[in-house]
Amino acid sequence: MDDNYNVIRIGYYSSIFLTVITLITLGFAMTAIPPSGPNCPGNCMEYPFLDSLTYYPRDYYWMYIAIIQLVTFMIFMISIHFITPPEKKIYSFIGISFSMIATIVLLADYFIQFAVVPISFMKGETDGIGLLSQYNGHGIFIAMEELGFIMMSLSFLFVAPVFSMQIRLEKAIRWLLIIPFIGTIIAFIFYTIKYGLDRNYRFEVATITINWLILIVISILIGVFFKRKMKRKIEI
Repeated sequence: MDDNYNVIRIGYYSSIFLTVITLITLGFAMTAIPPSGPNCPGNCMEYPFLDSLTYYPRDYYWMYIAIIQLVTFMIFMISIHFITPPEKKIYSFIGISFSMIATIVLLADYFIQFAVVPISFMKGETDGIGLLSQYNGHGIFIAMEELGFIMMSLSFLFVAPVFSMQIRLEKAIRWLLIIPFIGTIIAFIFYTIKYGLDRNYRFEVATITINWLILIVISILIGVFFKRKMKRKIEI
């Protein structure tokens, strides 16, 4: 069994697992409706969010799952790089670079959120902690998520040219990979023009939704792409 088959196999299984874990992460994230900001349904918290422990651990579950998702995402992207033809590896390498930035930023963001913020509130160590809270629409957590998902959309954009325009499946993957960046830029411009610096978490929600929904679809299609390559390898 050659090394390329191992790459294809890892790519296939990471694609399948990424689809499942992203769906689960999205499902849990949708249950964590922010009790503050523009989408708050009622009884909204205000800065410095001292009542946030009321929503612990419910609003943090999705972050634990998102960490597994991000690790899988990196394996998925690396697998794509290793099956990329030599003349196109510059695109996949740039894509991996942006995906690594996205993963590091988001991993740090989520880990700090559930490892630092709740215990700080529990211990009464609240000085400045409101700036880190996920409920702060213009705090560090939201800003890092915005940055992370902008980088993720860039990683998709640069991986897109890896896939051929001559094969129908690859053509579909290629066009879908471009959508997150376009959608993210449009959302950023729209919310910035409409709300200025006070975007709150509106843009963050938009870019997460765009990137995750497309990630679910492309991980399925790229899973099919890897499956076909596995079959060809076995037949040979």
